[in-house]
Amino acid sequence: MSSSEAESQRPIKITAQSPIATWAVTVSGLCAILVGIGLARFAYSPLIPALIEADWFSAAETGYLGAANLAGYLAGALLAARIADRTGTAPTLRAMMVLAAATFFASAFPLDFWWYAGWRFAAGLAGGVLMVLAPTAALAQVPAKRHGLAGGIIFAGVGVGIVLSGTLVPPLLRLGLATTWHVLGGLTIFLAALALPGWRRRVIGVLPARQRRAPLRPNRTLIAILLVYALCAVGLVPHMVFLVDFVARGLGRGIDAGALIWVVFGLGAVLGPMAIGHLADRAGFARTLRIGLVVLASSVGLIAVVSDLWALIVSSLLAGAFVPGTVALVLGRVRELLAEAPEQQRAAWGLATIAFSVGQAVAAYAFAFVFAQTGSALILFALGAGALALALAINIVGDRGPKGRARLIAAET
Repeated sequence: MSSSEAESQRPIKITAQSPIATWAVTVSGLCAILVGIGLARFAYSPLIPALIEADWFSAAETGYLGAANLAGYLAGALLAARIADRTGTAPTLRAMMVLAAATFFASAFPLDFWWYAGWRFAAGLAGGVLMVLAPTAALAQVPAKRHGLAGGIIFAGVGVGIVLSGTLVPPLLRLGLATTWHVLGGLTIFLAALALPGWRRRVIGVLPARQRRAPLRPNRTLIAILLVYALCAVGLVPHMVFLVDFVARGLGRGIDAGALIWVVFGLGAVLGPMAIGHLADRAGFARTLRIGLVVLASSVGLIAVVSDLWALIVSSLLAGAFVPGTVALVLGRVRELLAEAPEQQRAAWGLATIAFSVGQAVAAYAFAFVFAQTGSALILFALGAGALALALAINIVGDRGPKGRARLIAAET
């Protein structure tokens, strides 16, 4: 029997953690999200204008490359649980952080479109796996009363990555695109090493076979959460993929202005999830999620009607706050609905991540097509706001359904 098979036959025992250990694993979760999402995905956005100006790719091609990353994220979300069940969560987390670093170094060589698309897909794959596994692995070792704050800190990794890329990329670009990719790769290796202490096999193991085979049958409330999360992904695509190029080229403000707005977006993503998580610990995840959907729909729609600097700053700050903030709220809501069945939380979170990644991938390709046909990013922000308004309506209707826990049907073993 292999070590992973032997590991899968025994339950995971999570003992009470000291405050230092709790913070250590939270930092590991932060680093994983910072690498997989904050850098592997979002460091690409401030590079788009430079990729176009250097004639590496056309404007339309950069949109499709961004969509390739989101398609990889979907694949990662679909495969994460299966990979972890076979190899263990800790080894999988370590391997995906290394893969993310490799994609940066490979992107320094613009051999052709499909080479680049393949590595952008791989970056998304690593991000999808890290998003499914890292937060649940970390929060399993955090006291329940701290889940909101700890989740906020972990998902602040998205914002930290955005701020780092927004501040590092403009000066690095003066040294060349290849150098920029190499530096980002080196930073990713450092963060992967920093996260290693939190990903210990003896603490984060493989789920027992019985738990792996127990299917999840969600009720209307949980299904509504999945739909809401998918629509949130659609609504956030304009900011996540097209914002910097819209400011830099669409409004004619230049790369530095685009990077500045991206930093504002990142600052919101750093501060937002911690504040949102703190509020959710007190007001509840359901109520905070509804408030967040109202704010998010308004902030995305603002750019569709007003393109002044103040509107760009306000919209970027608020949307940035809810990119990781929405993730923390949905994860908290899922754990809240499945509080009596912790062994099912990873499965439910995996479904939520898949829903989000489907929404992202479909919207990214669709929006790239719309942008290529119209040449206008304003319509993309209007479509994003509409998707978020629909998400709010579904959330209201879904919460009027059964209030009980999602029903779990244990499979026969």
